Amino acid sequence: MRKVIILSAVTGSVHTPSMSPYLPITPDQIVEDIVKSCKAGAAIAHYHVRNPETGEPIASLEFFREVATKVKKRCDIILCPTTGGAPGQPLEQRLAVIPELQPEMCTYNMGPWIMPMFTILEKYKEFKYPWERKFLEDSYSHCEDWTYEIFEAYGRTMAKYGTKPEIELYDVSHIDTVAWLLSAGIIEKPLYLQFVLGGGGMLPSVDNLIFFHKTARETLGDFEFAAASAGRNLMPIVAISLALGGNVRVGLEDALYIGHGVLAKSSAEQVQGAVKIIEGMGLEVATADETRQMLELKGLDKVNF
Repeated sequence: MRKVIILSAVTGSVHTPSMSPYLPITPDQIVEDIVKSCKAGAAIAHYHVRNPETGEPIASLEFFREVATKVKKRCDIILCPTTGGAPGQPLEQRLAVIPELQPEMCTYNMGPWIMPMFTILEKYKEFKYPWERKFLEDSYSHCEDWTYEIFEAYGRTMAKYGTKPEIELYDVSHIDTVAWLLSAGIIEKPLYLQFVLGGGGMLPSVDNLIFFHKTARETLGDFEFAAASAGRNLMPIVAISLALGGNVRVGLEDALYIGHGVLAKSSAEQVQGAVKIIEGMGLEVATADETRQMLELKGLDKVNF
């Protein structure tokens, strides 16, 4: 049977504490959700870190290390810290986690996209922390600066430390960036691609994911991939990814709900939902060690935490 990789993205830099009481904020809360996700079937955990007092996204190497160290003591999940960071963070801050932790994997964005977080302001009359409203409002006038120079800096830094890029694609045009990185020798195959739909990227639909995947195959050849979607379309996109021969990404970074109007109490709860879909399709969930072999990772013994 085909083995399916599950990645659990336990906390990102988009959702704010007022949106869900279950969003992990402190290092210990992030650790708990990662460990629970591992027990539920996730082989990879993607994480950001936040100010434990206010929940604001930050780039603290101290907290990145604390999470990684505590998780490693409790399970063998593959840790994939963010290099996407939070809006407004400079390149140096985003890249710093790679030489600091030398992780097995890191995220690697392939281009700019504009996430219209300001559109959900009307849903919230009050916010728990003062920074949240401005954070959402700023998305109206802010777009991250991405250049080929930046793409090269990311790729060469990951290569230097043997860190596998989880290549994030938000639009079909981003496939050209991957092709250039390959031709320039900045990244190498085998590739692991993440098709991200919704949230300012391509609209989440069956047709769009099929087109996205087909175009990438025609341009890049062979690769492993997963697909994810922001919001309510998360689980339908998971099912389509599986049908196309892909893997799975779930977690509170992408969607706060487990069903219509029902907040997920953890990313692990979404992992459990993904496992049901995988097993219902006659497939098997890959372990962390199986995933290391599938993606040709350097191994947990070669990280710096």
